[in-house]
Amino acid sequence: MKLLITGYSGFVGSNLVEQLQGNYQLNLLGRKQSNFGNVFTHNLDSSSLYNEALVNVDVVVHCAARVHIMDDVASDPLNEFRAVNTHGTLNLAKQAVAAGVKRFIFLSSIKVNGESTSDQASFTASDKSAAEDPYGISKAEAEQQLLDLSKQTSMEVVIIRPPLVYGEGVKANFASLMRFVGKGLPLPFRAISNNKRSLVSVYNLVDLIKVCIEHPKAANQVFLASDDHDLSTAEMVALMAKVQNKKNFALPVPVWCFKLAGKLLNKSDVIDRLTGSLQLDITHTKNTLDWKPPYSVEHGFKLAVEKPSTK
Repeated sequence: MKLLITGYSGFVGSNLVEQLQGNYQLNLLGRKQSNFGNVFTHNLDSSSLYNEALVNVDVVVHCAARVHIMDDVASDPLNEFRAVNTHGTLNLAKQAVAAGVKRFIFLSSIKVNGESTSDQASFTASDKSAAEDPYGISKAEAEQQLLDLSKQTSMEVVIIRPPLVYGEGVKANFASLMRFVGKGLPLPFRAISNNKRSLVSVYNLVDLIKVCIEHPKAANQVFLASDDHDLSTAEMVALMAKVQNKKNFALPVPVWCFKLAGKLLNKSDVIDRLTGSLQLDITHTKNTLDWKPPYSVEHGFKLAVEKPSTK
């Protein structure tokens, strides 16, 4: 079986390629060199032609995207996200149909469901889209257009929506928090213990993608992905300390103090992510695919401890 992987040099894509190489023929669509497959250099947009990259390909695993950007300075962020995540995805998918591709796996985002479950039940795969920011909206639109395309053609579509993905080489806020905990600094998060957040290690996400490549029941389905072990912010910090053999010097600053600071600094959205809940119900994923996350949260946290990247 031959696969086309987009976004192969990214965090998820690079881990996926390492797991797939040797078991499948790999075509890689992107702009960086790789030792694991045939590289085809293209941008992801509404006009590029991917004919050569799609020759004899059975399954496309589409990981490439314009990712969520904090403090985006683009004059029209939604248009920028749509150009890549919506129009670029549909362009690739339509060409995949013409090339005879059997299945198109789209790595989407839980932001399609919304930003928080603090005042509601856990997100499910059957929820209607409640995307709020440009990134989530662009992913939601791509999902709908892909599902419409699957109804009009013989190509199967599989959509996977992960929350925050972590593991060795993770960057951004997760890596920063891990570093602060590793330095033994007293952090004010002990009282943030009543929220719950779903995460997914890149190792569990890659395992799910591997299952979706060939599982017959994955066709034309939407799957949520998580470690199936939700953590409060306080539990997350405690586990970060444990895997680094550090004492947990978390201070019990009341949640209301964070919320007040958020209002005063006009950062309420940041505080909501810190103190609020975002939970995924992956029952549909587990039951449909007879799958459960093979790796524990602690396994992923241990590998996420900062060390020289090999990727």
